[in-house]
Amino acid sequence: MISTGDLKRGMTLDMDGDLWTVLEYHHIKIGRGSAQVRLKIRNLKTGTTVERTFQAGEKFRRAIVDRKPVQYLYHDGDTYYFMDTETYEQTIMNASQLGEVIPYLKDQLTLDIMSYQDQAIGAELPANVELKVTQTDPGYRGDTATGGTKPATLETGMTVQVPLFVNEEDLIRVDTRSGQYLERA
Repeated sequence: MISTGDLKRGMTLDMDGDLWTVLEYHHIKIGRGSAQVRLKIRNLKTGTTVERTFQAGEKFRRAIVDRKPVQYLYHDGDTYYFMDTETYEQTIMNASQLGEVIPYLKDQLTLDIMSYQDQAIGAELPANVELKVTQTDPGYRGDTATGGTKPATLETGMTVQVPLFVNEEDLIRVDTRSGQYLERA
């Protein structure tokens, strides 16, 4: 059992018969009342994100989730195929299990598959990925007084805001937690 004081971002909890991962954690103390903990949590099976408030000191069951490195192979409709890098076994997951991971998937990307009781429940990306810019408008010097940005479409179909100096065919690094441009690779 885990107390609210021991919670950290990324922990997986077993609440109400479902698995939830902690996205954000805020400890709130208001005046004379008791302290509360506000959690932003995501259901690992359905992908829904909710905010819930608990009294400080409340206990939760921690779910032990296994992570193993896999390589993304391809997708067929809403079915995504991954290969274990050690045993070469394939893991099949559907789009609802992957959720926010899908816009970052490109061929041969290495990521972690999370499993609970030998059943795949989700995927965890590295902190950043390198993607190629497939379409962006040319940036003109002097368009803005400060550093400007423009939209760029990446090889996975995702669109991010990039600085004006980034051109088509450039390889850029994107933060997978925020979806923002980091730097040219």
